[in-house]
Amino acid sequence: MSVTGFVLLAIVVVIAGYAVAIYNSLVSVKHNVSKSWSNIDVLLKQRHDELPKLVETCKQYMKHERETLEQVMLARSGVSEALGKSDVAGLGQAETKMRQGLMNLFAVAEAYPDLKADASFQNLQKRISDLENSIADRREYYNDSVNSNNVRIEQFPDILVARFFNFQAFDLLEFKESEIADVSVKDLFE
Repeated sequence: MSVTGFVLLAIVVVIAGYAVAIYNSLVSVKHNVSKSWSNIDVLLKQRHDELPKLVETCKQYMKHERETLEQVMLARSGVSEALGKSDVAGLGQAETKMRQGLMNLFAVAEAYPDLKADASFQNLQKRISDLENSIADRREYYNDSVNSNNVRIEQFPDILVARFFNFQAFDLLEFKESEIADVSVKDLFE
C-alpha cells in the first residue's frame, strides 16, 4: 500500500470514527429526553391515582360543590388522554387546567372547616402538593434534555449525522405564563 493510500485510509477511518462518536452521542441525548419524559410520566400517574381519593374525600363534605369536583376529574381525564397520545403540547394545556382545578378545589375547601381538619384530606393535599413540586422539577429537567437534543441536531457537524439518521427535534413541555402563577396550596390552609 502506498503512502497516499495509507493516508487516505487513515483519513477515512478518522472521519468514520468521528461520525460514530457523534452518532453515539446523539443517541445518548435522545434517550436522555425519553428518560426525562418517563420521569414526568411516573409522577403524573401517581398524581392521577391520588385525585379520585381527594375528590371522594371532598364529596363527603362538599355536597354543593359538585362543579368544582367535576372540573378536577375532567382535567384529570385530559391529562390522561394527552399522556396516552404522547402529546406534549396537549399535556401542557391539560396540566394547566389540572392546576387551575386543584387551585379552585383547595380554595373552595377553605369554606369547609371539617374538611380542612380531616386527616385524610390533609394527607392527600400534602401528597398532591409534593407531587406538583416534583412534576415542576422534572418538567425543567425534561425541557433541558429537549433543548440539548434540539441544539445538538442543529449544530455542525452533528447536523450531518442527525439528518442522515433522521434524528428529530422534541417539543418543550410549556405552560402559558399567565396560567402558571405560583399557587401555594399550603398557604390556603394555614
